[in-house]
Amino acid sequence: MEKPVEYIYERTQNIARRPVMIYESLGRCGLKVSVVGLGCEHLEGKDYQIIDSVVKTAIECGINIFDVFMSEPNVRSNIGKALTGIRDNVILQGHIGSIFEKGQYKRSRDIKQNQVFFEDFLKRLKTDYVDIGMIHFVDTPEDFDIVFNSDIIEYAVKLKEQGIIKAVGLSSHEPATAIKAIKTGFIDVLMFSVNPAYDLLPQNTQIDVYFKKDTYSNDRLLGIDPIRNELYSTCERMDIGITTMKSLAAGQLLNAKTSPFGKAMTVHQCIHYALNRPGVKSVLIGCKTLEQVLEAVNYAKVTDGEKDYTLILSQTPKYSMTGKCMYCNHCLPCPSNINIASVTKYLDLATIDEIVPASVVEHYMALATHASDCIECGTCESNCPFAVKIIENMRRAQEVFGN
Repeated sequence: MEKPVEYIYERTQNIARRPVMIYESLGRCGLKVSVVGLGCEHLEGKDYQIIDSVVKTAIECGINIFDVFMSEPNVRSNIGKALTGIRDNVILQGHIGSIFEKGQYKRSRDIKQNQVFFEDFLKRLKTDYVDIGMIHFVDTPEDFDIVFNSDIIEYAVKLKEQGIIKAVGLSSHEPATAIKAIKTGFIDVLMFSVNPAYDLLPQNTQIDVYFKKDTYSNDRLLGIDPIRNELYSTCERMDIGITTMKSLAAGQLLNAKTSPFGKAMTVHQCIHYALNRPGVKSVLIGCKTLEQVLEAVNYAKVTDGEKDYTLILSQTPKYSMTGKCMYCNHCLPCPSNINIASVTKYLDLATIDEIVPASVVEHYMALATHASDCIECGTCESNCPFAVKIIENMRRAQEVFGN
């Protein structure tokens, strides 16, 4: 349950204990970024007071890079309002290709739609420039061809030439496509999903060899999927900085019941793991409360022992994170207007224990649409970058919640 606004402001005034932030150069683009950044996706749907407290606390604690991929108008406007007078203290990642249509987030490669929503980003964030213009969510060879053989890449490059964006970025979850993209020479910054579950458990690899003692050296895991290792090394070699997403696996790594390693990792262990990958310069943590911001930025203060993740990762994992929902809603748009991420999140919460918590049922029933509205068209599954069996989840949700 969220704290009252008055409590949050009281806590905001007491940041004397904030740690000294660590900063890194974000590769060849020359931007100096905090190693812990703010992913703003969880601010969507929050009241302005909550958004203001999270934004202000993050900046006061030394966070200087924010990712805002969301196209929903209100959250953009509220973040812009919170940044009034302090916008130049923040490096903004704004996305080209994230639009809002019929009340839902949607990916688009239509150049006119892209222009409208990028200009909307500038207007609502009350700024005349974006530090990193991210070409949004390029995962497949087909999408790569569309982006790099169309007006999309030309638009991004033109914005950079005009000084409206300082660096051209690209977000991806798929290493082979990401490698191909950065080798074009157009991309200055890569946003990529980085966590140990993704790195260590490729579907076509025997996992046993990844968890022997000789796969560790100098706190750096060596047993990662070769193509992901190639991506990180290529970025390091080409001086392309990586900012990360999904570093907590939507919180699943923080819970022993949902972690593939059988033990809960800490936020600081997850951050440390990501920062130990070649090329990674900033780990963007999705925070929806002031307390979550304070926990993330405390990374600079905790001991090396508290950051060490190797003992947990030395145990054989139970399963791969492929197929696990990250609650990112990249599966949208849904023709039935189902908030698929919320339905799946409540389903996951409901099935952790034998008894379904009443609060979870209440939150689920408060949704505007439910799993029973699913028409099983399959669009969501083709959009999902994590191969989640969404239709199956919708059926399970109907069984669990009766709707």
